[in-house]
Formats: sequence, structure tokens, C-alpha cells
Amino acid sequence: MPQTANPAAPTPVDFWFDPVCPWAWMASRWVLEVQKVRDIEVRWHIMSLAVLNESRLDQLPEKYRELMRKAWAPARVVTTAQQKHGTDVLGPLYTALGTRIHNRGEGPTREAIVAALEEAGLPAKLIEYADQEDFEFDAELRASHKHGIDKVGQDVGTPVIALPGPEGEQVAFFGPVITPTPKGKDAVRLWDGVFAIASTPGFYELKRTRTAGPDFSNLP
Repeated sequence: MPQTANPAAPTPVDFWFDPVCPWAWMASRWVLEVQKVRDIEVRWHIMSLAVLNESRLDQLPEKYRELMRKAWAPARVVTTAQQKHGTDVLGPLYTALGTRIHNRGEGPTREAIVAALEEAGLPAKLIEYADQEDFEFDAELRASHKHGIDKVGQDVGTPVIALPGPEGEQVAFFGPVITPTPKGKDAVRLWDGVFAIASTPGFYELKRTRTAGPDFSNLP
């Protein structure tokens, strides 16, 4: 497994997410499952499927275009929360948002976002930034998105995960895309396998067609 420069320090795992992406949500719960038994430090970052797809909306099915329109609100609120209250709020806020949007099937509604803010101990008034036409922190949102997507390329989505490779350089990849979220030993086995592959020099892709949709049944 890749090591940090300081063997006594946790292995940093950078995770870029869009709150509306179900696949990112399940991968994020997998990483947290691994964190229970492995010495890793998950560092959360916002990215945006709306930003990723804004130049090709006319090429997308209407159902996905509608999701992209809805995706701006939680991405803006998460970005604002980070800018006003610090990076440490990202993990709790993402958990609160994802539980409502995905596990409970509420979607990225204003009501769900406000409830998530309150659960994460953040001011409900941050919802005011959700539909801000001239978004105050648009540059910061796009910079965080670019930071993650530049590591893997434009032809992917969320999640993006990066960690130290064999020589200490950061290795990033899109995924894993998996359903349902692995738990316990299964989570750790996937961790070992994924990062063994991702840290192999010259490796780029391993993929098969999805035959099942997101399954949140084993998540609280």
C-alpha cells in the first residue's frame, strides 16, 4: 500500500465529490468504512458535474440536463460553507447532504439542503447562496473542481480520489464505481486491490458496463 513520507502519519486520501452524484456518495461511504481499520486521513474537496457538463448540456438527455440544473445549488452551498467556516465542515456537511439526497430519496431540494446545514452545525442562511445568479465563490468552486479533474482528465466524472503513490507522488483515478457500498473486510479488500492497480506505473483503465443502479440499502 502507498505510504506517506512520514510513516507515522496517516496516509492522506483526497476525495472530490459532487453531492448529487450517487456513485460518489457510495464511494465516499466506502472510504469512511476503510478509515475505521486503516490509518488514512480523508480530505474532502468539492467538484461539480454542472461545471463539468456546462459546455455540452445540449448533448445530454433531458433528465440529466435537469439534474445538472439542480446540481448547482448544493455545490454552491458546500463551497460557501467551506469558504466561510473552513475545510473541516466539508465531511460532516457532505454526510448530512448525502444521507438526505440519496439514502432518504429527498433529492437536492432546498429543504434537504437547509436540514443538512443545520445537522452539520452550520447557519441555515447559507441556503441563500444556492441560487445566487452572480455566485460569490464561483471562482473557488471552479478552482476546486479543476484541481481534481486535472488529475484524471475531462472524460470522467465523480468521484476523483488521489493518494500518495509508491514514490510519494500523488496518484489519482476516477471511481471506484460500485454498488452497494462494501463493508468490513470487503471494503478493505477493495481498497487494497484498487490502489494496487492505481499505483502501477502506466495503468490507466479497467472498466465494464454497469448492469445495476445505485443501491443504498445497506447505508443508514
